Amino acid sequence: MIMADRRLTICKIAEDIGVSYGTVQSILVDVLDMRKLSAQWVPRMLTADQKRQWVVTSQELLSKIQRNPDDFYKRFVTMDETWIHHFDSETKKQSMEWKHHGSNVTCKFHQQPSAGKIMTSVFWESESILMIDYLHRGQTITCDYYATLIKNVREAIKEKRRGRLRRRVLFHQENAPAHKSAVAMAPINEAGFEIVHHPPYSPDLVPSDFYLFPNLKDHLRGKRFERDNDVVSAVEAYLNCREKEFFFKGSKMLEHRFSKCTEVKGDYVEK
Repeated sequence: MIMADRRLTICKIAEDIGVSYGTVQSILVDVLDMRKLSAQWVPRMLTADQKRQWVVTSQELLSKIQRNPDDFYKRFVTMDETWIHHFDSETKKQSMEWKHHGSNVTCKFHQQPSAGKIMTSVFWESESILMIDYLHRGQTITCDYYATLIKNVREAIKEKRRGRLRRRVLFHQENAPAHKSAVAMAPINEAGFEIVHHPPYSPDLVPSDFYLFPNLKDHLRGKRFERDNDVVSAVEAYLNCREKEFFFKGSKMLEHRFSKCTEVKGDYVEK
């Protein structure tokens, strides 16, 4: 029955074959070693070639980390962009409250994120934030704009991490068109950055996507901001007061994710 329809419930099986719920559950869990799993939502259905590319990239970077972990994390710099809304509602888990038995459950209305938002670009490494940039309303990230960001982050590294440029920065960026353009690559090469290859459609291998931005946005959920400047102040207040261990933890998670990606043969890594 299970092989014919993997969505069958224990109640339905018990009813059809005339045995107890507990017996069916015991057979499924203890004898057949099965469990019921929900589908995993993924950003994109990957092709076989893309999965192979993910595995090759993960193995290369994992080898680089394991060869000299200290050197890798000291040189590793990552960046990404995200929208920060003037208002985004709390998650269901965040709104949980302690109540006495029998108390009424608090009702919350589902609210969409506000139309007001600001594009935020964050450059960071295993010790701290290096630079945060905010795109002015009405502008888009172009090749020239991104090239200017690269020049600015180079100066930030030179000022905050003396001697880091001589060791060659391992620079990790998303493969968006503006990032890969010849206009943007010129200042990257001039700065002496070594590009860390990033496979397409893989937010689960981007430290900003799986660690930094989720933590930032969870902190901001439920807070309402009237102006872009208020959003900027809240973002910087949160990120700039994080301890070194916070950023190192996010960078260190890459090793596990590269290992997991290799283990699951290029499928998306959930945790």
